[in-house]
This record gives sequence, C-alpha cells and structure tokens, in this order.
Amino acid sequence: MTARSPFASLCSVSFLARFSYALARNPVLPLFALALGAGPEAVGLAVGVSTVTGILFKMPAGALSDVLGRRRVLLTGLCVFAFAPFLYLAVDSYQGLVLVRFIHGFATAVYGPVIMAVVAQSAGGRKGEMLSWFSSVGIVGGLLGAPVGGLLLSLASGPEGYAGWAFPAVYLLCGVSGLGALVLGWRVLPDAPSGHAGTGLGARLKAFVSGIKEVSADRRVLAASTAEGVQNMGLGALEAFLPVYAVTVAGLPEYQAGLLWAAQIVVTLLSKPLLGRFSDQRGRAPLILCGMACCAAPLALIPHLAGFWSLLVACLVFGLGEALVTSSSAALVADVCKERHFGTAMGVFGTLFDVGHASGPILGGILVGLLGLGPAFAVLALILGLSMPLCARYLRNPEPTTPKEAP
Repeated sequence: MTARSPFASLCSVSFLARFSYALARNPVLPLFALALGAGPEAVGLAVGVSTVTGILFKMPAGALSDVLGRRRVLLTGLCVFAFAPFLYLAVDSYQGLVLVRFIHGFATAVYGPVIMAVVAQSAGGRKGEMLSWFSSVGIVGGLLGAPVGGLLLSLASGPEGYAGWAFPAVYLLCGVSGLGALVLGWRVLPDAPSGHAGTGLGARLKAFVSGIKEVSADRRVLAASTAEGVQNMGLGALEAFLPVYAVTVAGLPEYQAGLLWAAQIVVTLLSKPLLGRFSDQRGRAPLILCGMACCAAPLALIPHLAGFWSLLVACLVFGLGEALVTSSSAALVADVCKERHFGTAMGVFGTLFDVGHASGPILGGILVGLLGLGPAFAVLALILGLSMPLCARYLRNPEPTTPKEAP
C-alpha cells in the first residue's frame, strides 16, 4: 500500500481488533473459566477452542474473499469482533463459555487471512516490509490487551474474590474496542471486487473450489506456510514451558522469567519491518531458512542454560529467528500466487500457522511428560531442523508461473 493514510487506517483497524481480542483472552479467559468451576484441562480447552475455529475456517474464509470480494468478508469478521464480546455477558456455565469462545474465534478466522490479502494485494513490491509493519501493529495491540484486562480484574479483586462487575467490565471494553474496529473498518476498507468474472452462484462455487485446489497444490505456498507453522510450533512450546523452566529449574524469580519472554517479543517487533524490507530487496528463502535455524538452536540449548543472561541471549536469538521467518514467509506466499487467489493463499498460510500454534504446547507437553524437558526440546529442535531441507526444496523466489492478475 503506497499511500501512508490508507495503510495507517488499516493498521488502526487491526490494532483495535487485536486489542479487543486480546482483552477477551489472557489473563481474563482462564480466570473466568476457573470462576465457572473449570479444572486445569477444561481451562486449556476453553483457551484453545478458538484456535480450532481458525484451523477449520481460515482457508474457506480466504477463498470466499477471492470470490465475493474482500470488503464484504472483512466486514463480516469485524462484526464478530464487535458483537461476540457481548455474548460473554450472558455466560453462566463452562459449556456456555466454550461455545462463545468458538464463536469468537470466527473473528480472527474470517478477518485474519483476508486483511493480509488486502495488504499484500496493495503493497506492490514491498510485500515483506508492509506485511511486517502490519503484523507488528497487530502484535502491539495484542500485547496491550493482556495487561489492560489484568488491570481491570486487579481493580475488581478482593479478599472474597472478584467483584460481580469484574468480568462484565472487561468484556464491555472488549466490545467497545471491537465496535470501534468495525466502524473504522466500514469507513476505510477498500471496496475491491472479487477476482472472478462470474456472478452466478454456480460460477462462484466453481471459482471457490478451483481456487482452493490450485493454491493447495502449489508446493511453494505449502513450503512457506509449513516453515511458518513449524516455527510457530516451537514458539508455542517455548511460550508454555520457558516460564516453568526458568522458575522451577533455573531458579529465576518470576519477573525475570517475564523479562525473558518480553525480550523475545521486543526483538521480533523491532526487527520484522527491517527484515521484511531486506527480503523485498534480496530474496525471501534465505531469510526463512536462516530463521528456522535461529529458532532451532535456542530450543535445543535452553534446557542446558541456567543463568538469566545466557537464557536472555537464547531468547533474543529465538526472537530474531521468528522475525526472519515471519517477515518473509507470508510475502513469499503472495509472491508466487495469482492476485485473485491471495485470499485462499493467506487462508492456507493461516491454517498451518494455527496448526503450529496449537500443536506446540500440546506436543511439547506430551514430550516433556514422556522424556523430560531437555530431550523434549531437543526433539522439537530436531523437527525444525529436519523441516529445513524439505522446505528449502521448494522455497524459491521466482516470478509466478502465470502472470499476476488484477483483482
């Protein structure tokens, strides 16, 4: 997106939407589930069920945007951001909470891949840089949502637990932020037509199916998406078990465990736009492979490190690796696809992203339980390492096999 004003507006929409979604998630959601009587396993299901929504519906949502047009599908996703938070006000059981979480998951499932397609479609030769900036703004919104939600709960806490207004206040703020994203999105989202000439139901259905088949058969798309998914698997495992290791094994205080994770996120945020620009100029595949290596090495080393500074260096390297992969992978997917299939491509990309995000803590937990932390992280690092030659076979930076098509 060459003009600053439209891109800044899209970033503002993304910030409000991600802030709203993060308010509803951490730390509010696990505590709400506990207040409803859920046990540890049930809390995990409540947190993770929205990811299942993403796995199931991101690709269909992206493909629909290719057929129906981006604006229509994006506004549908923003409506979920705006109105789903108010459903939490009626929740009085754990089962109801899980149902609402599944519905709320449609927000990111529908909005996520389509807004990425809009940015990629408008970025021209700056896909890596603009997608990285856009992603970073969304991450900042997500980061701010968690402490704000926690602060509201802290203000409402007392010796007898949370006041009756605690959770409703958080979800009301969540809804207000979502409504803000919807109103702003209604004003600024581009009214781009679909990439398909047919307007009848049969023609659109045919285009929907053919788009999914064409993109899913492109090994370059699958390779870049797999690299992102495998990297995200390592990230999810690190997110779940780094604090546990730092506090219970390395003996660090809780605030230092938090600093380790914060440092990793800061490195990713600061370096992504620069690396995205570099990938636009020099190519994407080397950065993706280098990033996978930078993620694998710290995973293998962390269980053998004991001091804060050595763990900090490992987390900084992992954060740089995450930035290397994420700044280039989505842009490479956009490079090799026809513009009329950008939505489907970003849907495939988002699906594998969510599979990695969901599998990291689950697979990590199984491996830690069976093998212990050191061998478990070694296995995760090995999965990353073995994925590199498989991805490298198809990660290239050629022009698409067919000319780009205007939407």
